[in-house]
Amino acid sequence: MSFEQLVEQLKSHLRARVGCSDDEIRVVRSPLRVSPLGAHVDHQDGLVTGMALDQAIYLAFVPRTDARVRVTSLNFEGCTDFSLDSIPPLVPQDWGNYARGAALALVRSHAIYLGLDAVVMGTMPIGGLSSSAAVGVAYLLALESANGLALTPQENIELDRYVENVYLGLRNGVLDQSMILLSDRDCLTFLDCRTMEVQRIPTAASPADYEILVVYSGIRKALVGTAYNNRVAECQEAAQLMLAWSGQPSTNGNSRLRLVDPGIYAQWGSRLPAPLDRRARHFFTELERVREGVEAWRAGDIGRVGELMRASGASSVHNYESGSPHLTSLYEILCACPGVYGARFSGAGFRGSCVALSNPAYREEIEAFISAHYPAKHPDIADWYSVHFCHTSEAARLIA
Repeated sequence: MSFEQLVEQLKSHLRARVGCSDDEIRVVRSPLRVSPLGAHVDHQDGLVTGMALDQAIYLAFVPRTDARVRVTSLNFEGCTDFSLDSIPPLVPQDWGNYARGAALALVRSHAIYLGLDAVVMGTMPIGGLSSSAAVGVAYLLALESANGLALTPQENIELDRYVENVYLGLRNGVLDQSMILLSDRDCLTFLDCRTMEVQRIPTAASPADYEILVVYSGIRKALVGTAYNNRVAECQEAAQLMLAWSGQPSTNGNSRLRLVDPGIYAQWGSRLPAPLDRRARHFFTELERVREGVEAWRAGDIGRVGELMRASGASSVHNYESGSPHLTSLYEILCACPGVYGARFSGAGFRGSCVALSNPAYREEIEAFISAHYPAKHPDIADWYSVHFCHTSEAARLIA
């Protein structure tokens, strides 16, 4: 389906449901994202990289004259319906949580009064591409537009953090929202999660030299129900111990590994008990991979970026200990696949997808290799996994 057909499908559903005209309809495009390097370190104020994809969440909406918010989805059943005057609490496993969370974030910060009628749709399988952050950003931009607000990307990053950290209870950092709101086409976005300094870095490589390969595992499971929050707590405990051993001031239980100087880690890291030693090892080696990867990308050395992605994936498996049997198999298959520069888990690694950089000349070989190996190893997902060749895109915005 072309972009024009997709937007028309959304508008058609909205016209049929609301009885509005085309002139009244506005559309938000909020891209999905990948992070080639910078795995599992954003919640520790680390260094991360990312790209916005040409696959996205689309939200067509019409502003209302009252406080009602009504949303239907072309991907999920049911309807989300609530008032800004009385936003319901979290409903476990309900897709409407993101609309309610975004509305609550804006009601708290900007006292919005006008709701909307909307239809939402995603163009890729959910899992590992930060579709949750993308849809949260889409709702924020739509509600802001309906209420005449013009907020900065940085303000929306913080609002979406409220949705994920407070309303949903997921202890993630700023990686997902930042890549969705700050990225640009043909660039690698480099973000310091402590200072929020961002750079959009072009590459000397030609766009014809690489594609972003995403393989959906067929496994879906909400992050809040995985070991994600446990890993965050383990990283914080490792930081607290090393800071205490080195005589650093107390952080009142809010330690982050970025507060630990590499020299302190070199001196005290070996004292950390398992598994905290492995969590810290992943953090500090990943920061080095990010720094080297940014320079390799800038120089157009896609092969070296791929090698660093493989090392990041191995550290995710052995040091951070994320992943599932399905995702670990996918990672290993992609690392052995002709035409793939490098791969790793996409997102937290407990569900969803693997991401890779691949050579466009090998598209058919890559699809054949994956189809020959992955379903054979995991027959339960034979009808559910999928292979996608993607490219970079611009940040989230109102497109109509």
